[in-house]
Amino acid sequence: MKVSREQMAENRQRILEAASRLFREKGFEAVGVAEIMKALGLTHGGFYGHFTSKDDLIVQALAHAVGERNGATLSLPAYLEEYLSPRHRDNRAGGCPISGLAADTLRQTPEARAAVTDGVRAQLDWMSEKFPEATEADRRRRAIGSWSAMVGATILARVMADPVLSEEILTETLAWINDGPDRPAAALSEPQ
Repeated sequence: MKVSREQMAENRQRILEAASRLFREKGFEAVGVAEIMKALGLTHGGFYGHFTSKDDLIVQALAHAVGERNGATLSLPAYLEEYLSPRHRDNRAGGCPISGLAADTLRQTPEARAAVTDGVRAQLDWMSEKFPEATEADRRRRAIGSWSAMVGATILARVMADPVLSEEILTETLAWINDGPDRPAAALSEPQ
């Protein structure tokens, strides 16, 4: 039975969504093509009508995942609170693909790393526009520092065996970002 173009497009979208969730939940190596297709009720053979290989799927799933997590529908304060929340920390499968897959992506193809790079660049551009600093350079610096802290805090909070410390990492990172340019930078410099 021939599948319509619309059905093909819908199936491809479903595969990308399922792969994205499973990869974030379990990692690239722990998830096979057969598992993804089975989760959707599709045949393993049908996979190759959409993707040339698992590596191709990884690239496309990363591009899909990082494209949907740029926070464009939230205000920056709401996005920061959502990202640095226990709910996001505990939702590996539906959470940020950068905090969930950065270490795994290091071992993937250059194309997979490029998909992540494009997603991070878009995220930084969006955040740079939202910060109130006067100059573009200051907004960019704040976006890079804040995004790096957010991703790092989420990774650390997820691996903590101590739930109190995990929560503290999220809470204090949010407070640090919200303190913004008023942080006492001089306190960090070397004594003269």
